[in-house]
Amino acid sequence: MAQSGIIDITRLVDERQVSAFNVKIVLLSFLVMLSDGYDLQAVSLAGPGLVQSWHLDRAALGPVFSASLFGMLFGGPIFAYVGDRFGRRPAIIWASLLYGVVTLVAAFATSVDELIVLRFITGLGLGGLPANCIALNAEFAPKRVRATLIVLMYLGVTFGSMLPAAVTAILGHGYRWEILFYIGGIAPIVIAAIQYLFLPESIKFLVLQRKSRDKIVKLVQALRPGVAIGSDTQFVIPEDGPKKSGFLVKQLFSNGLAGITLAIWLLYIVNLMVNFFLHSWMPILFRDLGMSVSEMGTATAMYDVGGVVGALVASRLLDRIGIIVLAAFFLIACPFVYVIGSPGLSVVMIGAAVFMTGFCIIGIQLGLSAAVGLIYPTAIRANGAGWASSIGRFGAILGPMVGAQLVSMHFSVEQIFISPILPLAIGCATAFVLARMCGARFKGHRLGDAAVV
Repeated sequence: MAQSGIIDITRLVDERQVSAFNVKIVLLSFLVMLSDGYDLQAVSLAGPGLVQSWHLDRAALGPVFSASLFGMLFGGPIFAYVGDRFGRRPAIIWASLLYGVVTLVAAFATSVDELIVLRFITGLGLGGLPANCIALNAEFAPKRVRATLIVLMYLGVTFGSMLPAAVTAILGHGYRWEILFYIGGIAPIVIAAIQYLFLPESIKFLVLQRKSRDKIVKLVQALRPGVAIGSDTQFVIPEDGPKKSGFLVKQLFSNGLAGITLAIWLLYIVNLMVNFFLHSWMPILFRDLGMSVSEMGTATAMYDVGGVVGALVASRLLDRIGIIVLAAFFLIACPFVYVIGSPGLSVVMIGAAVFMTGFCIIGIQLGLSAAVGLIYPTAIRANGAGWASSIGRFGAILGPMVGAQLVSMHFSVEQIFISPILPLAIGCATAFVLARMCGARFKGHRLGDAAVV
């Protein structure tokens, strides 16, 4: 780790055991992602209330559901640039403040057009969080458990997605849609203040930027108490070489990453298409099946409960086996998503099918986040994650809109739930190809073999 006054930051991080410092980073990031997940799902749970209060046709909600996802398409690269240029910490704080304030304003919206504009701006902030949280955790986590820690952090999205359903189930039939936005606006503002007080900057980012020596020293001492640091001690990340002058998209396609980047982008598109299709339309379609508000909230929440379990299973399998696990998850999801819309099923059976669908779909989403956090080097890690997430928003935008089109064409609930099978099949084939490319590029199949820093 240290020779002749040189401390290799990569070795310092990788040779450590998981410590309280890592736990703090994961918990703080989990809190950020918790609020992110809440906001993404709150608009869907507000949907039935908006239909009733504003006397809307259900299909009119398609653009509302997609507006924040469209904003995330731009917010991802914008805040990824901020993260790689100015730091992961300020990018996380400013993104949280942006979407918190705008979500609070959305509680006072009086028309669909107003809500679409506000949700778009909200998406700018939401889009900036995943890439920077992934980068921050990847740059503090020991290599052997890096995928697991990233997935644990990202589980905040899944837990957050459960909360709007829990709120509606607790409030019951008379709940007002505005309450969901009050909560979704105040929480990220409070969380941004917590991050300002307690969240550290990435040590690898600071070393790469060749600045803030005092902060680097404090972080090194926090990571390895008692390490000897002199006034002439140098901190290096050998794999990254000299500081880059700026990010260019072509860096995501250089050094053997072209095919890998394209495959990751396609996987993000198909996974987010299915994920947001289900998240957006399950509450309304379950009401069409005759479920009560409480039954609808409970059945919808099972998607994210399954996602928690699936993400934990996926994280361990990814660390042990590799990306081929994602292909299996895509394949397993196909029969379960079909069963959700099968006629004559009890609420319990529908909930079980929703659980297994969430197990696979969210397990895939978090597994992809871990893969991105490992494949790209420090200098472009936030941009790699940000661009993948943003490109995936094309699928996320398309998912709710496809649902709106199917609803407007008066497709049955059974027919609507058949539609995700095609993108799932495409994802299965693509994940298999990605696993082969990563094996060839990094000379190994486990994600840990891909991690260069």
